Amino acid sequence: MKIHAHALLFDNDGTLVSSLASVDRCWTRWATEYGITAEEFARVELHGRPAAEIAADLLPADVVPEAVARIEDLEVEDVPNGGVHLLPGTRAFLDALPAERWAVVTSATRRLAEARLDAVGILPKTLVAADDVTRGKPAPEPYLLAARTLGVDPARCVVFEDAPAGLTAGRAAGMTTVALATTHQADELQADLVVENLSALSALVTEQGVEISLRG
Repeated sequence: MKIHAHALLFDNDGTLVSSLASVDRCWTRWATEYGITAEEFARVELHGRPAAEIAADLLPADVVPEAVARIEDLEVEDVPNGGVHLLPGTRAFLDALPAERWAVVTSATRRLAEARLDAVGILPKTLVAADDVTRGKPAPEPYLLAARTLGVDPARCVVFEDAPAGLTAGRAAGMTTVALATTHQADELQADLVVENLSALSALVTEQGVEISLRG
């Protein structure tokens, strides 16, 4: 199977990097500080959604801004503690791409996303973060903004995601979707192609764009 694209749009956490250990530490501490029970916390979809939306599901509206600032501080401060690492295939796959052909599109704030990316040596030319949109994933706005920033027709973009919310956003944006089974089981992911991680794929840059193939 080959997919042809003019631009590649990557989620960050669970797609390019793993920060699950850090996320678990920080959100557990955050929930304790705000008196949220384990049962309440378990009912909320955490992965792939902006922190502001998660906080709004759990706390009164007047507390949300302070709570969002707090979780951002906790996660940024935790980055040096070794909670972020590259997922298999990330470095080789990104190294094969021209900087103007790809972007990172994350539900994290810009401050947090840049801290995590910097920790693993990834420097995207284009980054769309939670601060840049009014409606985050699963709404299509983040991916549509990335396509517009790169000057590419959304229909010519491929989205790489590990979370259902992000895949929903990619489909709603009219883009081809590739799911990575890094944080969810493959049967939980609805996409045009499902692979284990980026090591399963290769990228060939052509005059027309980028050709993505499954490794033999």
